[in-house]
Amino acid sequence: MNLKERAIKLKKEIPAVYLALKNKETPLLAKICAWATVAYALSPIDLIPDFIPVLGYLDDLIILPVMVALTVKLIPREILEQCRTESEDLWQNGKPRKLIYALPIVAIWLLILIIIVRAIR
Repeated sequence: MNLKERAIKLKKEIPAVYLALKNKETPLLAKICAWATVAYALSPIDLIPDFIPVLGYLDDLIILPVMVALTVKLIPREILEQCRTESEDLWQNGKPRKLIYALPIVAIWLLILIIIVRAIR
């Protein structure tokens, strides 16, 4: 499977993970991973900003696919298949962008900043 096919598959998995997050039968650990994955995927802010050469695209090429793969492994197969079926036309006009999904990323950067400031003192 080449990189383009993987990207297309990843794009189809995120809405399914989003629906699995809302499913009552999804285990708690899978819901936690699904929440983190969906929040990161939909966040308008990246953990590593894209303007940083090379590293800026690592999150899109490595971090997000790893998060999706881990979440998919934690979701029971029958629930995931049901969510994949339901999600086929979920985000036809593109994924939703909401600032609420940026909060975890902003919190991580603030925590890093606090650690750096305390280390300098």
